[in-house]
Amino acid sequence: MRHVSCVVPPCCGVRLMGCSRWRAACNPGPARAQTKLPVFLAMIFLFTYLFYCLNGHCESSPGRVHDRRNALQNGDGREPRGALGASRLLRARLSDSADGDAPPKNISTGDTFGSQKFPQAIIIGVKKGGTRALLEFLRVHPDVRAVGSEPHFFDRFYDKGPDWYRNLMPRTLEGQITMEKTPSYFITKEAPRRVFSMSRHTKLIVVVRDPVTRAVSDYTQTLSKSPGLPSFQSLAFRNATTGLIDTSWSAVRIGIYAKHLENWLRFFPLSGLLFVSGERLVTDPAGEMGRVQDFLGLKRVVTDKHFYFNQTKGFPCLKKPEGSSRPRCLGKSKGRPHPRIPADTLRRLRDFYRPFNLKFYQMTGHDFGWDSAAHRQSS
Repeated sequence: MRHVSCVVPPCCGVRLMGCSRWRAACNPGPARAQTKLPVFLAMIFLFTYLFYCLNGHCESSPGRVHDRRNALQNGDGREPRGALGASRLLRARLSDSADGDAPPKNISTGDTFGSQKFPQAIIIGVKKGGTRALLEFLRVHPDVRAVGSEPHFFDRFYDKGPDWYRNLMPRTLEGQITMEKTPSYFITKEAPRRVFSMSRHTKLIVVVRDPVTRAVSDYTQTLSKSPGLPSFQSLAFRNATTGLIDTSWSAVRIGIYAKHLENWLRFFPLSGLLFVSGERLVTDPAGEMGRVQDFLGLKRVVTDKHFYFNQTKGFPCLKKPEGSSRPRCLGKSKGRPHPRIPADTLRRLRDFYRPFNLKFYQMTGHDFGWDSAAHRQSS
């Protein structure tokens, strides 16, 4: 009989009587199959992920917005600590181009429903001129997205940095423009340079109003918050006997439009600013809105069909939109009755503002008519 020798390898660890039984016990085939299965599944997953990404479905999410919390509280126009660094960072993040002639490329937080951008247009002034009304009228336009509250970035919170500012902006789609409104920018010394650092192509809108009426309106607003406020005339004059006007009082200082405009024209061309008449925004809102839409490069969507005059408030309101039960008017704080101011006080203020008004008319190329007899009688 022929004998077959069968040597058992160490891996088996047993000695069997027959080779067939040994092969059955020590066959490594199934174990190798088990180790290959996870590798095979991993390769399938990897190829699936690569195919998914190549088709653009795994775009990385935006980085976390850095928010510097040391807010600046002074609003006197002085350069805050760290503001120079913020200005440099702003220029670095928003640099137009090597020569600065091309419009800036806005930093986007890529999203299916639009992106947050720095504003292409800003309503920079003036307080109690009609800025809130203008913003609300503009928001009717489908291609305008605006911040509801006043950011005060370029006068109070500049040290928070550009990311903080951009993060306040609403998301916009292609073809829409981003806007904000902060009336105190117009009188802030550092604001023009800071806006220019963001973009020299920013469109600037200034709503102006008869400075005497504006001062009274400003005082009325302050009086509603501080009932114990001294009289208007005592605040307006340094010396009531001589009639010397106190230009340090903000209600008076804001109305020296020519002085503030000179500061802006050091950085922006006159063509980059639009001056809206606060008076005509009341008497002919559709006409002024037409000018604003043209300036912003928008189609004239907001027209006279959107307005009606509210006799109680004394200014126009927006007609009720479709699906709304009531028209849209500005809040109760708008259209307050003014306190009675002595006629002599108003006359002295008009005399004070007249040379500044004439210079402002010359600078803007537009006569707002605040010094005409007809205007004085109507106001």
